Amino acid sequence: MKERTAEPIDGTVHRSATRDTDEQFRALLEGLRTSIPGVQVLFAFLLTAPLQSGFADLSTTERAAFSIAFYAAGLASVLLIAPSVHQRLRAPATGIPRRSTQHLTIAIWVTIVGTVAMGVAIVATVFLVSTLVFGPVTAVLATLVLFVTLLWSWFHLPLVTFRQQG
Repeated sequence: MKERTAEPIDGTVHRSATRDTDEQFRALLEGLRTSIPGVQVLFAFLLTAPLQSGFADLSTTERAAFSIAFYAAGLASVLLIAPSVHQRLRAPATGIPRRSTQHLTIAIWVTIVGTVAMGVAIVATVFLVSTLVFGPVTAVLATLVLFVTLLWSWFHLPLVTFRQQG
């Protein structure tokens, strides 16, 4: 997304570009309000797991799934919260403009990476819990179903289906 540089004498293009960037940033932050609580609840669950008596009995595969889920949930939390932190650290305290098209682009990419990390954490957690409750065969099947559903609903629909529609 490029920032408009040509500005008529009355400044209408600049105000319009600023307003558009502001609206897009607000929409991004609004969307994060639904993602952040989910990843934080998952992270909290994972924080308590090592404190459970049976945690020491986890197999190597289960420990690997836990580690992947735990670190991915932590990364997702940091990245999904980052755009709102940006807003608090920018103007008026620093004098840095609150929003720009470059800031919006970076915030979107940080959010996408955070969303991918959240997906990894969810999938790894489903594998871990399914292994403990149902065994490895059911865990693999459940995890595959969830993974395919996640890919389809989070990525295929917006990037392929909705693009084709227009």
